[in-house]
Amino acid sequence: MTSPSCPRTASRASTARRASLDEPYTQGPVAPQGVDGAHAPPPDPDDSERIPIRIHPRVFAALGADLVTDDVVAVMELVKNSYDAFARNVHIRFGTDESGIEYMEIEDDGAGMTRQVIEEAWCCVATPYRTLNRLATRGGEARRVAGEKGLGRLAVARIGNRLRMLTQAAGAPCWEVTVDWTELQESDQLSRSFVRCMESQTPSPFQESGTCIRVTELRGRWDEARVADLRDNLARLISPFSTADDFRITCATERSEGSEEVQIEAPEFLAEPKYCIRGDVDRAGNIKALYQFAPIKAGTGREQELELAWESLSGAIRDRVAFPLSTEGARCGPFSFEIRAWDTDSDSTEEISGRFDLRKSAVRKAIRAHKGISVYRDGVLILPKSEGARDWLGLDLRKISKLGSRLSTSQIVGYVGITADDNPGINDTSGRECLVSSPQVSEFMEIIKAAVGLLENERLSDRAGKTSEPITQLFDGLSADSVVQEVAELAKSDARASDVVPVLSEFQKSMDSAREEIQRRFAYYSRLATVGTIAHMLVHEIRGRTTAYGSFLEFVQKRFSPFKDSGLQNAFDCADRAVDDLERLADTFAPMASRQFRRRHRHSVLEERIKACLALLEGDISHKRVRCEVPDSETAVAVDPGELDAILLNLVANAVFWLGEVPKENRILSSGVGQDPDRADRARVRVSDQGPGIGSEDVEKVFWPGFTRKPGGIGMGLTVVSELVAAYGGRAGIDATQDGAGATFDFDLPLRDPGSIAQNPVP
Repeated sequence: MTSPSCPRTASRASTARRASLDEPYTQGPVAPQGVDGAHAPPPDPDDSERIPIRIHPRVFAALGADLVTDDVVAVMELVKNSYDAFARNVHIRFGTDESGIEYMEIEDDGAGMTRQVIEEAWCCVATPYRTLNRLATRGGEARRVAGEKGLGRLAVARIGNRLRMLTQAAGAPCWEVTVDWTELQESDQLSRSFVRCMESQTPSPFQESGTCIRVTELRGRWDEARVADLRDNLARLISPFSTADDFRITCATERSEGSEEVQIEAPEFLAEPKYCIRGDVDRAGNIKALYQFAPIKAGTGREQELELAWESLSGAIRDRVAFPLSTEGARCGPFSFEIRAWDTDSDSTEEISGRFDLRKSAVRKAIRAHKGISVYRDGVLILPKSEGARDWLGLDLRKISKLGSRLSTSQIVGYVGITADDNPGINDTSGRECLVSSPQVSEFMEIIKAAVGLLENERLSDRAGKTSEPITQLFDGLSADSVVQEVAELAKSDARASDVVPVLSEFQKSMDSAREEIQRRFAYYSRLATVGTIAHMLVHEIRGRTTAYGSFLEFVQKRFSPFKDSGLQNAFDCADRAVDDLERLADTFAPMASRQFRRRHRHSVLEERIKACLALLEGDISHKRVRCEVPDSETAVAVDPGELDAILLNLVANAVFWLGEVPKENRILSSGVGQDPDRADRARVRVSDQGPGIGSEDVEKVFWPGFTRKPGGIGMGLTVVSELVAAYGGRAGIDATQDGAGATFDFDLPLRDPGSIAQNPVP
């Protein structure tokens, strides 16, 4: 292959014709017809004057810099163009030519371009060419193109000032195109801006067809670290779900041994994760997945089939303003996913490095390079491209409280596969760093986060025996003193409201981090000590801090409101919600933390409290069309109504949630009250549903702190139930005779008047 150099030999007049998809193609020069007055607009019927819109040539440099976030993303866009051209091989080279000029070169064996395509498509920024030609064909095969915006070529302007391109379509001449982006930018009118095109005077480097782009006067330095970063990101470009297994990328630099071309591929161990969930989401938004646990060294693996209905998922989402979700069925369209995860502590990293013969640093680097969840449209990466956008889902700071270890973005390598046909409402922005906001995108993101939650729940179960560090200094991160002092100083100096934004942002992050750490530690220690004792400490410490936080936020609101700065308003709202999350966490543990209020009022009527709890959940019960059955009897128990409500609400809310997983005609929630068959002084209570039931492998775990299969759940509901029942000398359990058809929980409580229901055994 002959590597092209970049002579400027073609005359400007040879390609002076304006590129347009609206004109028939004719060979030869045509006078420019631009937006600067070549065609006078016809007069308006009124007396108004029509002034033409003009675009300055510097738009090329501006768009290249703004829409393409960095040089690595720019190269990925160019490689994606090669994919769209049905290339099977793409070669990326960094070197220095005979004149000592550094260059970057991308060569492919794709379909190449004819003179007409160069003029009418390549030279037309934001061309609809790919939108009108969504399938690339070659040799009887078809490949869905990844790019449709027509902006990819601007990536070249980001990388360097000069471009020389050789391109040849099968059976056509090889064309040479040269562009000086600096020269274009210095022109004062778009109609006087040209690229130079001529038939190549040197032998074609292509066997049949292809394109070779060489960029010189590089804007950035491509040292070993940046090239390594490029290789890592290119390894993510093609989805593991893709059927395009004939797309190969290589990269070579002069620093490579013998300038050897190295094939781009992901490390082997990334294909063998310790934890993995893979599955599909149907058109209604229902998840069906398989979880797999595969120990790196010794140990027994396991598999678990998982399902989550859209109705249950959407019902668990609190923020209806930000996410106006449909409860009847998702609108985002079907898609597939696979999320892989690893433990990244020192011991776990040592296991991986030993098995796959890698350095520990190489293991962490590989996970870091591929981290986060990537979205692929028709097999090609669309999001994220740069390092700063890896947590586009907000996994590290998400607001849904969840007890126990939560996976961070740096522990996950995920793939989500969508298609343009099935998911038309999911589109990436021109900057390629986020998705265009829409109801479909909101649903899409919530479903993916729910899948991550399922993975986290199963992983927590498999890590149940893992030790944790001591509980020392657990609450040190909950001090607001420095934040309050900083804001007070800003107020004294007459700071603007916008100056408070970064302070509040850090405050919100600190609250989230503290809450997550408390939850993580509690999951471990609650298995080793008395839950009530730890809950008392948690409630005391959290509420002591949140009181100070509330005062701090009130101070900020009084001093700076009304917030005219939207950034400050958003930061304040985030901080306020973070405090609310901590308060809700304290409320969850409160029933276990104190027994003193029980002494003030020890009597309740069971059937009345059941009806009261059903009334509190009337909205969900009515929406899901759940039929509720409550006995007509009246059974007085020596239990405080507040604690009895905590028991019943957890059981009833659980039942209502899981009934959303079964057909509407089967949604029955029944309760029964009767005498304990073993003790005449106690009542036996039953709460039963006809939901999907509890798997045999989970029966022993459901009362564990932190164990949950509910999206957004923190795994404390049934722990609260068992602790409160135990405080009254009883025991909560599961009826294991349901054969997977529904779930029945029962428990016993002391009767106010022993013998009052002697003739009324529990159903």
